[in-house]
Amino acid sequence: MAGPITSQWFSGVNGVRLVADVGGDARLPTVVLMHGGGQTRHSWGAAMKALVEVGYHVINYDACGHGESAWNPDGAYSVEARSFDLRSVLSDIQTPCALVGASMGGITAIHAACKLRQPRIAALVLVDIVARPSAQGVERIRRFMSAHLDGFESISEAIDAVVAYNPHRLRQPDPNGILRNLREAPNGKLKWHWDPRLLSLTAESENRALEEALAANPLANRVPTLLIRGALSDVVSDDGIADLKRHIPQLEVVDVPNAGHTVSGDQNDAFISNVVHYVRRQLPI
Repeated sequence: MAGPITSQWFSGVNGVRLVADVGGDARLPTVVLMHGGGQTRHSWGAAMKALVEVGYHVINYDACGHGESAWNPDGAYSVEARSFDLRSVLSDIQTPCALVGASMGGITAIHAACKLRQPRIAALVLVDIVARPSAQGVERIRRFMSAHLDGFESISEAIDAVVAYNPHRLRQPDPNGILRNLREAPNGKLKWHWDPRLLSLTAESENRALEEALAANPLANRVPTLLIRGALSDVVSDDGIADLKRHIPQLEVVDVPNAGHTVSGDQNDAFISNVVHYVRRQLPI
């Protein structure tokens, strides 16, 4: 029987406090969940529960500048800084681990697997992200994140913004879920629970850092890797997958029907099924 999920914190770049949910037996293989930019660890709640229930030790943390984790005083949110934060999260892990990263979290996972030389990283699961994402899809994400920096008057306004970004989503967003991604500003408005300085990151700098990491420390035939793509994604193209396979020829790809870039939010049951199946295959209990 799975034990309780508890809160824990780690020290990241500049001693910034990173908040995590942790569950399962630390003596068993570990799965680290890393959300996308502008999200929080709560996007992985159901996935974490499922992984703990089948026997994994799971760490699900808010990236620096997101959710309950602190904002970096220097605005250090580069992929190199995020890899350093991940090293802190992995520092006490004594078992093989799988990194599951969506979008920004997936970029961090690839970079860390190359640069950290952490022998315990035994598998990667990338959620709708490649080393060269589609410029059109990335720009649409940036427009969404930049559009409401002054906040929302109500939760319904925030829901409308999410629906406009995800018009293909079959079910209405959960207001409670969206509230976990918002904070109340001093003026009473609801603002996204992330540091606006994250928008200073550019796709070009992230892509360049990944290309350099993959060239310097190839993952070819070294770390089993799965890419879960939303079948409706405008971020991951066939060309982007072909490019990633040049670096990671062992890459496996699964498309989730009726899902866009936010795969877990669009089709969470199918997403969780794919993650659990792959992790169980690569990191048997």
